[in-house]
Amino acid sequence: MTSAFNALIDLPRRMAPPALPVWVAGVLCAALVAPVRAQVVPPEVPVALVAQRAVGQALVLEGSLQAVQQSTLSAQASGRIAQLQVKAGDRVRAGQVLATIDDRMTQAGVTQAQAQVAQADAQLGNARAHLARTQELFAKGFVSQSALDVAAAQFKAAQAGASGAVAGQAQSQLAQGFTRLTAPYDGWVLATHAQAGDLAVPGVPVLTVYAPQPIRAVVHVPASRQPAAGQPLTVEVRLPDGRWVSPVNRTALPAADPVSQTVEWRLDLAADAAAGLVPGQQVQVRLLAGKVQRLTVPSDAVFRRGEMTAVYVARDNATAPGFVLRAVRLGADQGAAGHEVLAGLAGGERVALDPVRAGLAGARPVAASDAPVR
Repeated sequence: MTSAFNALIDLPRRMAPPALPVWVAGVLCAALVAPVRAQVVPPEVPVALVAQRAVGQALVLEGSLQAVQQSTLSAQASGRIAQLQVKAGDRVRAGQVLATIDDRMTQAGVTQAQAQVAQADAQLGNARAHLARTQELFAKGFVSQSALDVAAAQFKAAQAGASGAVAGQAQSQLAQGFTRLTAPYDGWVLATHAQAGDLAVPGVPVLTVYAPQPIRAVVHVPASRQPAAGQPLTVEVRLPDGRWVSPVNRTALPAADPVSQTVEWRLDLAADAAAGLVPGQQVQVRLLAGKVQRLTVPSDAVFRRGEMTAVYVARDNATAPGFVLRAVRLGADQGAAGHEVLAGLAGGERVALDPVRAGLAGARPVAASDAPVR
């Protein structure tokens, strides 16, 4: 009876939750569900003013790079190509043998010429000795003048025969040299036009080699623009890496192509500017004929995505500063002066110099001089 009574009294105490665990759990829950309010600093983007600037009246044309020294090597003797010792892309040195033509016939000619030289030398020595003996006998009165004349004539004939044999030997050695194609200068193999076993014929290309320096830009100027481009104030070449450089020399061919009606201009580049360039790369050539005022936008402000060309324009709103993406149509690239603006912008507007940051939420414009260093 007493045990049952005590158990009944302790029942409410066992069912009540402890006070301390409930308090701790409440604090933890409040910490988990409370929002974290972090202060977000809006990005500051420098802007530049769209304004009229003095730029050159530019004629921009597409061109390509070309090696000044480029040679197509052909065989000078007929025969099968015995060895082709290089392939496209190999570096070669001046005088290096690049290909060998079957030279068994020319080698036989060299051997024959050497034998003829030896025979002619022997005949010349015999004629020289015979002339000397005849001269001694003639001085003693043992032979007549006619015998002396015959000996002298034989000696001269032997001299001529020896000279002819030497010339024949040189000719055979030259023909032997024609069976070797050698590099005319230090450079690279651009292409191979034949393989080992092919028949080499004089005038048929076997290899093409070129020297990496010097190099030039080649552009075809429309003949109708020749009067305007004849005496440009400035000629600039835009290299594949984006640099604009001035050529050290330019040459305009004196005739126009009858089909395309263009005149070829060759623009020699400085060695330091052309370092690392290879023939065939595309370049742009800009001919500046004078200065005019044009609306321009900095190149750093231009934003391109696929076919779209746009800029971020700063809103002139003191209460809600920000940027608006606007499509533009650009003209010629004027280098440090920026791109010409043909449509989409007006003078006095401000554009973001960092289009990526300008597209972030909360971005606000600041003057380029006030922009923080990042």
